[in-house]
Amino acid sequence: QVQLVESGGGLVQPGGSLRLSCAASGRISSIYTMAWSPEAPGKQRELVASIGTSSNTNYADSVKGRFTISRDSAKNTVYLQMNSLRPDDTAVYYCNANILNTYLFHANYWGQGTQVTVSS
Repeated sequence: QVQLVESGGGLVQPGGSLRLSCAASGRISSIYTMAWSPEAPGKQRELVASIGTSSNTNYADSVKGRFTISRDSAKNTVYLQMNSLRPDDTAVYYCNANILNTYLFHANYWGQGTQVTVSS
């Protein structure tokens, strides 16, 4: 069994910063791409940042220059540093990871989400 657990969400004022973490645990053989996807109220979940095994990154235009994704492969953890936060960044942020487990089953796993609220 594989689990992803997010942390670091909260309430922040516009212009502020937050750092999200997502740790993968369980029967993991290899972790490939890891990513963050916020889901705002009434909107579809949207991929905003991803990172590959070589730490190659991709960002949605809406977060370029403000968000930075990184990973610590030794800890099976992915991070999202969010700066210059805006009210429209308010969402539940989900991490996901493409994982090969120890039974050699390859799947995309999701965490339970962490709430980020940007408001004055």
